[in-house]
Amino acid sequence: LPQLSNIAMAEAKASKPDDMTSAEFYFDSNSHFGTHEELLKDRIRTRAFMRATLNNKHLFQNKVVLDVGSGTGILAMFAVKAGAKHVYGVESSGIIHMARNIVKKNGMSKKITLIKGKMEEVKLPVDKVDIILADWMGYMLLQESMLSTIIDARDRYLAKGGMIFPDQAKMYICGIEDAEYREQRINFWDNVYGFNMSCMKEGSLTEPLIDQCVPKQVITNNSLIHTIDLNTATLEAIKVSSEFQINATARDWCHALVLFFDVTFSKAHKVISFSTGPKEAYTHWKQSVLYLDEPFPLDIGESIKGTIKMEVSNGKTQKTIIDLKTNFKGKAAQMAQERVYKYG
Repeated sequence: LPQLSNIAMAEAKASKPDDMTSAEFYFDSNSHFGTHEELLKDRIRTRAFMRATLNNKHLFQNKVVLDVGSGTGILAMFAVKAGAKHVYGVESSGIIHMARNIVKKNGMSKKITLIKGKMEEVKLPVDKVDIILADWMGYMLLQESMLSTIIDARDRYLAKGGMIFPDQAKMYICGIEDAEYREQRINFWDNVYGFNMSCMKEGSLTEPLIDQCVPKQVITNNSLIHTIDLNTATLEAIKVSSEFQINATARDWCHALVLFFDVTFSKAHKVISFSTGPKEAYTHWKQSVLYLDEPFPLDIGESIKGTIKMEVSNGKTQKTIIDLKTNFKGKAAQMAQERVYKYG
């Protein structure tokens, strides 16, 4: 393997956990132990990556792998276990100090090189890699995602015929009944210990709620609103613009629309995928709930039609703006609503 430059070599040397200052931990959410504990305990997410690597050893054997956003190094270690020749892990947060210790404790220091820095600014000691491995998906798929980072890494380092794990994602929208929680979250402001704080309602309605719904709340089918294929995606994939139609499967009130996504490892010998939907097992991504100004009184077979636009800004902190327009024409009512939601 090509030798690291002096700077990269110094950076790649294992550091003591004490090298991470308390300030670095405090201001860097990706350094927090709780963040990584939650990721590792997300069995749907972590087992999908484990199966995608360990069940495809013929794809990883003697391959050079790039792990973007290494975190604790779990994905890099899966790759080594699957037979990778060498893994370069890039991580910008302070957790990299712990990751180096973890890699060392598991006897993989000769196979895994961890480099601290932003992927867009890092220069790898190899010209090309065979596989890019990354948990790049964020809340609502795009919020706090690494989509643009993976596209950059692909264009700079992925060899011709190389693979990205996972490489495909689809975003969906559906409707839910949520009277009880809406009462707690929105109408709560009408009377707060005897005081009228109803002006706070607007903020509660404007901010998407990241929460776990339950299957019985879902009262419509799903509508596909966005598709990403990282093998060909451009930065335009960070923007969503779609029409949708969801049809009622129950006679009930629709209080909110919900966003979720599916992820696919299409390059696996046997395709592996998982869903973050409200009818599926819990994942740390949960779902993104967009409360309507007024609920729609749905009857079975009636439709909510609309358009949704979503855009993520790439500043110091990512902000997601969602423009949602809905139109409902049913037996009980005819209603049209529009709201801009902001997250981050």
